[in-house]
Amino acid sequence: MLEEIRQTNDVKKIPVGQLPQLASEIREELIRTVSRTGGHLASNLGVVELTIALHYVYNLPQDRIIWDVGHQCYTHKLLTGRRDELATLRQEGGISGFPRREESPSDSFDAGHSSSSISAGLGYVTARDLCGESWSVVSVIGDGALTGGMAYEAINNAAKLKSNFTIILNDNEMSISPNVGGISDYLGSIRTSGFYTGLKDSVLSRLERIPEVGDDLVTTIRRTKSSLKQLMIPGMFFEDMGLTYLGPVDGHNIRALIRALQDARRFQGPILVHVITQKGRGYLPAERHPEQFHGTDAFHIDTGLPLKKKAPSYTQVFSSELAALGAEQPRIAAVTAAMRDGTGLKEFARRFPDRFFDVGIAEGHAVTFAAGLALGGLTPVLAVYSAFLQRGFDQIMDDICMQNLHVILAIDRAGLVGADGKTHQGVFDLSYLTMLPNMTVMAPKNRWELGDMLRFAAAHNGPVAIRYPRGEAWTGLRHCRAPIRLGEAEVIQEGRDVALLAIGAMVQTAEETAGLLEAEGLHPTVVNMRFAKPLDEALLRRLAPTHTLAVTMEENAGIGGMGSLVMAFVQQEDLPMKVCIGAVPDRFVRHAGVESQRRQCGLDARTLAGRVLACLRSGEAAAGKTGPEEM
Repeated sequence: MLEEIRQTNDVKKIPVGQLPQLASEIREELIRTVSRTGGHLASNLGVVELTIALHYVYNLPQDRIIWDVGHQCYTHKLLTGRRDELATLRQEGGISGFPRREESPSDSFDAGHSSSSISAGLGYVTARDLCGESWSVVSVIGDGALTGGMAYEAINNAAKLKSNFTIILNDNEMSISPNVGGISDYLGSIRTSGFYTGLKDSVLSRLERIPEVGDDLVTTIRRTKSSLKQLMIPGMFFEDMGLTYLGPVDGHNIRALIRALQDARRFQGPILVHVITQKGRGYLPAERHPEQFHGTDAFHIDTGLPLKKKAPSYTQVFSSELAALGAEQPRIAAVTAAMRDGTGLKEFARRFPDRFFDVGIAEGHAVTFAAGLALGGLTPVLAVYSAFLQRGFDQIMDDICMQNLHVILAIDRAGLVGADGKTHQGVFDLSYLTMLPNMTVMAPKNRWELGDMLRFAAAHNGPVAIRYPRGEAWTGLRHCRAPIRLGEAEVIQEGRDVALLAIGAMVQTAEETAGLLEAEGLHPTVVNMRFAKPLDEALLRRLAPTHTLAVTMEENAGIGGMGSLVMAFVQQEDLPMKVCIGAVPDRFVRHAGVESQRRQCGLDARTLAGRVLACLRSGEAAAGKTGPEEM
């Protein structure tokens, strides 16, 4: 049956009674594809029927469906003519694992982060109404995303709408209770009908015009109505916020979903449809362990086990080091924004549950909460992905740095992240963190240095950020383990003429670049900068007389990164050394393998070595030269 879906709206040609068979075929396709490409499986398996119903009721691309985060959009892509491309999911040159407007007119909003769909949908609705048009807007948001304050800001704003706007609450944590489900379905069908709404408004308006009865009776009726709703309607919270509530609806019953969506589409005003789904539905390993299949690498379908056994990742190293540190120091606390497993805090939470705090998808709150913990006498470690930490920038500045608090930011997935693509690239944290007074910013070269930096941060008095990349922790240069002191770099190899100044994961690339340059007769100095802030200014002064060229190397945006700081210092001190910045160009980097992304950004060893040779031969390395040109 899936063969019949070649383009958008083809699903409408299939009889409703046959749609469950289509759902089964889609699940098989998703499991087969993601087992080869990797991706977000559990969330996608949970919304198959919901997606089918949405496409059955609404007319795309005229109507707009906005997926919060967007990691559950694979069925949507299948139903909009991208089945032949699904095998390229998250691969270089293939389709993204998230909605992308450049891929299809049916993708209404580029997503990747949480809690934004209601805001975007409200913007769409407002523009539609002002332009005098009549298409529909649906925002699909998960229960987890409702822990983000932005969602409530949007709901508060949407409450005054008089035109149709549908919000789908995809709830994959609760189960349907028969006694609640039945009464709520009944009340929902009555309250969303035009008859009920018209009767309610008519009765109240007529009563208000009768002087003898008027205000007292109307007030009594309204209070009684409110009390009944509080007693009988499970969505009263949303009702009190100004939304009409419909549900709960079984998210795997296509007929029920279609009826609910048709009712919602006719309603004039903001309406929330509460849908209950099961993460990982239809694939037993994902049903049992949905967190393991949130974002998965390629796996064996029969067992759900990964195809490749990997060496410990930086996340795993951080996990074990923090747990050990927590055992030694009882004031260490761990904070996460709904990423306990992803950031490696599961072990800490198991061993020290009283000192572990998951605040939900609320990064800004997480930062200020950590500030409060620090003021209360604890040493909080906030573990967060680089791309998500951006959402707490104001709180980092005002609540941590201004007060010079001892908060440790453990920044996972820093640098290029590969298949998740442009919404998840962690290539801006060095730029926005180094600009903040009181902040110390570090990055380890290998697995052992990550542990050393964590212990340094625990002993340091003030805000500290440690950034480390996604993937396997490098085991090279184990013998280079000089004590970590504030603002001191580590010289890996003494040389002359050319200094390779690398930070974090780029130290490994610097080693490879040095090998290529040595084959050309050069003897470069290799430096593990360790600190992006404060810089090792004494080392830069020492290198300048014997090195005509310094090449900075970082997986961060060239604008405002470590290289910019080095260049500014060299110019300020008028040092006799030219600076060339190796960094991410001024553009968003699409999904591909990390090595390919590095080549695209000019951050692979061969490209960097070529630039060094070209600069030396042509004399083009000049102060003020920025990073690699856009590819």
